[in-house]
Amino acid sequence: MLVCIPNVLDAAQLVSLRERLDRANAWVDGRVTAGYQGAPVKFNQQIDERSEVALACQRIVVPALERNPLFISAVLPNVMYPLMFNRYGEGMTFGAHIDGSVRIHPHDGRKIRTDVSATLFLTNPDDYDGGDLIVEDTYGRHAIKLPAGDMVVYPATSLHQVTPITRGVRTSCFFWVQSLIRDDQQRALLYDMDGAIQRLNQTNADEAARRSLIGCYHNLVRQWSET
Repeated sequence: MLVCIPNVLDAAQLVSLRERLDRANAWVDGRVTAGYQGAPVKFNQQIDERSEVALACQRIVVPALERNPLFISAVLPNVMYPLMFNRYGEGMTFGAHIDGSVRIHPHDGRKIRTDVSATLFLTNPDDYDGGDLIVEDTYGRHAIKLPAGDMVVYPATSLHQVTPITRGVRTSCFFWVQSLIRDDQQRALLYDMDGAIQRLNQTNADEAARRSLIGCYHNLVRQWSET
């Protein structure tokens, strides 16, 4: 299930993030966190995930995610890997790859299963050429290039890539989530059900039917959840 989530960050948050990232001296070769498959095709830069600027930027984004109902509904987060920040300048790219199944938490050594991948765009599409996120799934090949502040989430099992930058710089936040619901099809069913419940709430549909549907939703989460 691929879901685009608009307006995760507002204009003030974007300005604050970009100021921190633009003046940071903690940029490193992106291959430092790439696995065996990704390292040969990864050509970008990222902020040192243990740096103070990374922690400061996380403190801006994480509360926004926690307040975003669409993110919660689509992902049903259990554990989020600490948010990371990357940039692609001219000629930089990340070839086709599938994200590693398990990440080691950089601060406490916990193992985090990567059920969902997320990219939060921090640069507007007009500021760069190329740099499309290409995600391939059973429904085809999707090219994603969203406005600054918007985010896309998709199964970490998906083959994906970032096309070469031919002008400008693309800056993003990226991370992985271990969901309460491991199975993507189950998450998709719950997402659709939650959306239907919200629409029924807005139209003041039959209260008893809504209560029954809400009960079904939570009982399914209870049955499928791994926590």
